[in-house]
Amino acid sequence: MPRGYISIGSNIDKDNNIPASLKALEQHFGKLTVSSIYESEPVGFSGDAFYNLVVGFDSNLEVPEVAKQLRQIELNHGRTRECKKFSSRTLDLDLILYDDLIINEGSLKIPRDEIERYAFVLEPLAEIAPTLNHPVSHKNYAELWDKFDKSDLRQRRIKPDWVSTG
Repeated sequence: MPRGYISIGSNIDKDNNIPASLKALEQHFGKLTVSSIYESEPVGFSGDAFYNLVVGFDSNLEVPEVAKQLRQIELNHGRTRECKKFSSRTLDLDLILYDDLIINEGSLKIPRDEIERYAFVLEPLAEIAPTLNHPVSHKNYAELWDKFDKSDLRQRRIKPDWVSTG
């Protein structure tokens, strides 16, 4: 069964939107592998800090159907399609990997280039899939994270009150 990975981010009502998104994703895709939560500064604009994480899931759905379900979950959590690329978000769900597929069709791009560009995507991915290889570079995510330039790292692992301790 194909394994997918979703990058999740929110900086608007994030203490409600992140747990609600995890519940919705679990309802759609079943058991999730969930990374730690990282608080990170916005990239490309000024605003409130984001919560970011990555989840893994197994599904037999085709990639366009997964993407459609992610868009619907975003809309159900107050996301509007008019928002600019670099702006505050109620919820941002990006399918960053799906097995070892390489797709570049319109707005559907897998693997997402954010994996290697942004620490808030790569660090949580390396945490839950360290030995998995990137389908293009063929380097594993632990190695990519080790070599990532952390000189201007603006994120930290956190544990919000709503995260269960068990």
